[in-house]
Amino acid sequence: MTKFLIIRFSSIGDIIQCMSVIDGIMHHFPDAEIHWIAREEMAPFLRAERRIHTVWEFDRKSGARGLLRVARALEAERFDYLYDAHSNIRSNILKAILLSPLKELLHTAPRYALRRKKRWKRFLLFSLGINTFEKPFKGIESYREPLRKWGITRFDTAPVEWQFPPDLPGRLGAHVQPNTITLVPSANWKMKRWPVACWQELIRLLPEYRFLLLAGPTDTFCEEIRAAAPERVVNLAGKNTLLESCYLVKISRMVISADTGLLHVADLFRVPGIALMGPTAFGFPTGPRIRVVEVDLPCRPCTKDGRGKCKRPRTCMEEIAPETVAEQARLIGPVP
Repeated sequence: MTKFLIIRFSSIGDIIQCMSVIDGIMHHFPDAEIHWIAREEMAPFLRAERRIHTVWEFDRKSGARGLLRVARALEAERFDYLYDAHSNIRSNILKAILLSPLKELLHTAPRYALRRKKRWKRFLLFSLGINTFEKPFKGIESYREPLRKWGITRFDTAPVEWQFPPDLPGRLGAHVQPNTITLVPSANWKMKRWPVACWQELIRLLPEYRFLLLAGPTDTFCEEIRAAAPERVVNLAGKNTLLESCYLVKISRMVISADTGLLHVADLFRVPGIALMGPTAFGFPTGPRIRVVEVDLPCRPCTKDGRGKCKRPRTCMEEIAPETVAEQARLIGPVP
């Protein structure tokens, strides 16, 4: 048995993209036992991935002491391979213990790989507007690349299978009908959100479809979107757990989303969809069933995650026409 530890604490989009490395590990090491450490709110959907043997939860409220306790427990596992896919202060603390100089001297330290954040390239892009990243930059590839040093180069393109709680089909399945499109209108930062008026117009342009809205409990604007056609729109904003939202995405006919974690869930499950790409640099999907809709502007990308203010009269997200998105939706999935 070969034991792996993957360090990626958050966020949902990054964790979902990083989960693609599991295929490669299992191809190269069929006997692999994969452990993962993440923030506790990320644990439920990581546990749904049956190939992850153990999910280690880190409670941010526990602070440095809590992290050290987890580090000591991880140390006892005697991992063969350690992949730091986060590269932050917390992951460095873990590595200071798991890759100590004494372990290196005694040849008991695990083999180590690091996903580098290419901070110099980020400085050039976000501070000076000079983009030296690949176009488009696909996060999944950046998570896979560090494992090549271990000979891990083969990754599946087939959809993965998660083990969802058995009650979800009965509780949630009725929300998704053959002509239902799932919309993800929220995002952590306003600049990468498609305007409410655009979502409303999209719904009007597709009268043959029903719609399901997935968002967080504070995204009250979803009621404004539902008002465009209340008889055809179900608003589940704030009504589901993260794992339940992942399940709804998985059974969806189609997903339309900006650069969000649920977009990458659709990509992971090979659910057809439309990615509304605006100012962000690293959220482009990889799979063959997601179509990218974007406006070609010289100032894009301008931000890592949507923070800040746009310098133009209209943002690149505002420039995406609902008519274009509606046309792509009909090309993807005519009503059965």
